Amino acid sequence: MPAKPALTANFPAPETVVVRTGRIACDGVGGALGHPRVWLEMGEATFVECPYCDRRFVLAAGTEGPEDERLAPGVYEGPHGH
Repeated sequence: MPAKPALTANFPAPETVVVRTGRIACDGVGGALGHPRVWLEMGEATFVECPYCDRRFVLAAGTEGPEDERLAPGVYEGPHGH
C-alpha cells in the first residue's frame, strides 16, 4: 500500500536519509532502543516518513529503475543497521 502524505510536512524531520529505492525498511537503527521493523513504500511520492521514529526517507534525484531491497536503510547499512 503506498505511503500516505506526511501530516507534518511543515516540521523538519529529526533525521533525513537519502535512498535509491522506493521501498524502505526502518527499525529505528537503535538496537534495543529501536522499534519493530516496518516496510515503507513511497508509491508516487518522493519521500516517506516512518510512523514510529519520524525518520524521513527521500528518494535521490534521478533515481529510477527496479527497487532493490539490499539498498534499504535499516537492513543492510553495516554496523549501524542489522
